[in-house]
Amino acid sequence: MLMKNTKSKPYHTSFFYCSFLLLLFSLLIFGTSFSQNKKRIFKTPLVARFPFSILEGGVILVKATIDPYPDSLTFILDTGSGGISLDSTTVSELGIPTVPSEMMLRGIGNMKKLHYAYDKTLHLPRFDVEHLDFHINDYELLTSANGVKIDGIIGYSLFRRYIMYIDYDNSLLDFYAPGEIHYPKAGYLIHPKINGIPIFAASLENESKRSGNFYFDSGAGLCVLLSEAYEKDSAILSKKSPIFITQEEGIGKKTMRLSTIKKVSVGPYTFKKVPIHFFEDEFNVTYYPKTGGLIGNDLLRRFNIILNYQDSSIHLRPNTHFADGFNYSYTGLSLYSLNGLVVIEDVMKDSPGDIAGFKAGDVIVSIDNDFSGKLQNYKNLLEVVGNKPRIVISRSGELSILYLSIIDISKKRK
Repeated sequence: MLMKNTKSKPYHTSFFYCSFLLLLFSLLIFGTSFSQNKKRIFKTPLVARFPFSILEGGVILVKATIDPYPDSLTFILDTGSGGISLDSTTVSELGIPTVPSEMMLRGIGNMKKLHYAYDKTLHLPRFDVEHLDFHINDYELLTSANGVKIDGIIGYSLFRRYIMYIDYDNSLLDFYAPGEIHYPKAGYLIHPKINGIPIFAASLENESKRSGNFYFDSGAGLCVLLSEAYEKDSAILSKKSPIFITQEEGIGKKTMRLSTIKKVSVGPYTFKKVPIHFFEDEFNVTYYPKTGGLIGNDLLRRFNIILNYQDSSIHLRPNTHFADGFNYSYTGLSLYSLNGLVVIEDVMKDSPGDIAGFKAGDVIVSIDNDFSGKLQNYKNLLEVVGNKPRIVISRSGELSILYLSIIDISKKRK
């Protein structure tokens, strides 16, 4: 993200290096003081503290059980969810009774009527949340796209009951009882509109600067997702912007356009050359023109976050991931985990994957020296821009070796 100046390279290299060290030092010092002064910030009792894990794109996973079923379940913690939900397969396997309703679920891929599992208790580590109504949804694609069984999504139904502190530096979640809070001066306090999902102001800049309202979506493992209608009206992309066709895995195999824009700003914080997705919002999930799309967790994870829905407040403080680089890799391949195998589900036409000779249905046996068969491992290996990994595939029972050129979406194509 740093601009180079070849005429005065030693000076600028030293300057940016010192600036980065100062930023890192201030983040570490403030992080320490923040931890030591939580009692001054949160004036209400700490209900529970427990660790979380992270998927690709910064998506948070937590473990829990549902009364009276003893099986440990995996949930995504998602500010982009207006309720709380269970996977239909999980419901079937556990034998959880459900009731049909007239409520409709509006999603990127479709709309459908909901079934509910009413009045359940969620057992999170070290505390219980009672009287929750779970709607039922099919998360097979989420499970396949992440290589981890997704049993449900935790959203507004839980967030509205507590003050939450998401500490990405230490991978810890704090739950506090509702009440008084003294927000630290360091950081940035936003006051989103919360009607199930927080909506807040941010600005995008490419050929021109556009301010607007966006969903605050910790369940989206990308930086920015906009509707095609927003892009058309705002003209945020220039004619020179390189465009790539991709498929956002886990949300209905929706084909999207992928590019980068010069800047995304949230309050005083600006990120440069940010990956951005565009999709045809046929069900108007984004409620355009009231909102243009969403800001996802590949950007939001760069802050430690206080969520206080009762006060309609969200506090952002840059953490040690703030200066992390963005993922600019592009292969045109969509990878899923199916029956214990990593399978190529789709290959975008004229993409590096297509040019290399990959076909839908190919099973990845290894990438370079990795024979683990783990989806997340293979995805990480395919994010090294400029690399040309040796990939062994199985097609119709026969093994083949292909070489894939991983290209950089932030650079202009020749």
